[in-house]
Amino acid sequence: MKLLKSSLLGSATAFVAIGAAHAADLPVKKAVPIEYVRVCSAYGAGFFYIPGTDTCLRLSGRARFEGGYQTSYSRQNGSNVGDTSGFQGRMRINLDARTQTAYGTLRAFVRLDAGARTGYSGVGTSGTQQRIGQAYPGLGIDSFGRDQQFVNVDKAFIQFAGLTAGRASSFFDFYAHDFEFAAATAGSDIASTNLLAYTATLGNGLSATLSVEDPVFRRSPIYSPSNNPAGITNNASIANFAQTNSPAPVFIGYTNGVPTRYSFVDVIQRERLPDFVGALRLDQAWGSAQVSAAVHELNVGNVANGAGTGTGSNISIPHTSNAYGYAVQGGLKINTPFIAPGDALYLQGAYGVGSQLYTGYSSYSGSYSQNAATIQGQKFNQFFNDATVNPFTGQMEMSTSFSVVASYLHYWSPEWRSAVFGSYGEMNFSNSQRAAQGAAFALANPGGTNAFSTNAVGTPGTTFYNLSEALRDTYQYVVGASLIWSPVKDLDIGVEGFYTQIGVKNGRVIDKDKSPTAYANVAGINNGTFVPRTTTQDSNSSFRMRVQRDF
Repeated sequence: MKLLKSSLLGSATAFVAIGAAHAADLPVKKAVPIEYVRVCSAYGAGFFYIPGTDTCLRLSGRARFEGGYQTSYSRQNGSNVGDTSGFQGRMRINLDARTQTAYGTLRAFVRLDAGARTGYSGVGTSGTQQRIGQAYPGLGIDSFGRDQQFVNVDKAFIQFAGLTAGRASSFFDFYAHDFEFAAATAGSDIASTNLLAYTATLGNGLSATLSVEDPVFRRSPIYSPSNNPAGITNNASIANFAQTNSPAPVFIGYTNGVPTRYSFVDVIQRERLPDFVGALRLDQAWGSAQVSAAVHELNVGNVANGAGTGTGSNISIPHTSNAYGYAVQGGLKINTPFIAPGDALYLQGAYGVGSQLYTGYSSYSGSYSQNAATIQGQKFNQFFNDATVNPFTGQMEMSTSFSVVASYLHYWSPEWRSAVFGSYGEMNFSNSQRAAQGAAFALANPGGTNAFSTNAVGTPGTTFYNLSEALRDTYQYVVGASLIWSPVKDLDIGVEGFYTQIGVKNGRVIDKDKSPTAYANVAGINNGTFVPRTTTQDSNSSFRMRVQRDF
């Protein structure tokens, strides 16, 4: 037995030796070399070389939760009237690619924002984002008007040798609500617009930029007495987004010098010329300063029906010429590390003619509608119109607006910081603008009994004309503060609260919350049988809580 075991073990050893000898004779296939990701230190932390290229890439982003509360003074019927709370979850992905060339750094930057928000309170749905195609409402009997999903290509631009081309922040902007959650103060903040710009570096931190920018994102409506023209039936919840035209009346016929025939101009704006923006900026260790200016074209259609409505002969069919608005802005940022590291003060002021979104007077509510509500269930609406069409001449007359804002950020400790901010702004229309629209209302409404809608001015000299809210000069001021805790790097947990007040500069207006049927009782208001409640101002408070993780 012992002999058999020895024989078997010997045979196995021989086979292993022979196999090993044959294996040594076979060709050996070399492993593919592994190319490890290398750190790119040329552009700061977080960049790495894309394998096989000399391009450095940084991937970053954030996740955010927000919940908000806003006081409400109305529980009337409506798609979202009466909501006091709102919530949203948002995501952001950034890709920053840079390559060094003989002409300097070639950069491409893209940013994608997406999220879902519900309710109201400033956190919920946005008519402006829906108007410009960045958001869509959730469908359903109970969620329509309260639930909104959105995807926004916030940035997608190329920078090379002073050139910036693509989707980027407007070069007109300066403060851009840097220290705020809700961006409630008045001030220009167009985070995403399509542009082509060139920046010249002049030395010692001084630079000059000339930018050609998409005008769509700077448009406020041209005044129309009705958002829903005759013959067009819209779902009330989406009337502002389903319009095919928006009419402004013009006179086309007279009898003995008195207008007796009228027609309409479609005042939805056409796209022809871009906006032209120029900026001069200084960046130093103490802070920054900027002066910027913009030119903005207003371009509408012609008279829709040459025959018009009314009596008298046709004297002329006016052609509404283009008008050119403009805006100027100055801003100053002062770093104050002598108070605490990271502290800074912003001061900014802007003035605009026919360019209301450049002054940012409607920044909190947006301007997808000419009288978008700033405060839910508010007593009256402000009007955000860049211009009116004079019914006598058919030409545009532009409004004026201005805003001033101040904001200060203070670090109580490396983990705790606060911001305090405030702004004041005004929107003004000339007396002749309002009176001319009143004359058109009087012709289209014999006896002045039909208000069309809350957009109507009324007949000059009547009680309703004196109390209607359309094209009234208004003011708005905002004050607020925040407190943010950062227990670890790149994590913010904070709260913000602010107070907003709107008001008319002169006289009184109908209180739509206490007299909701007033605009259906124009004749009663004028003859004294219906006395509406009136007001001069309205206000509300809003609060927001945020948890945000950046990476």
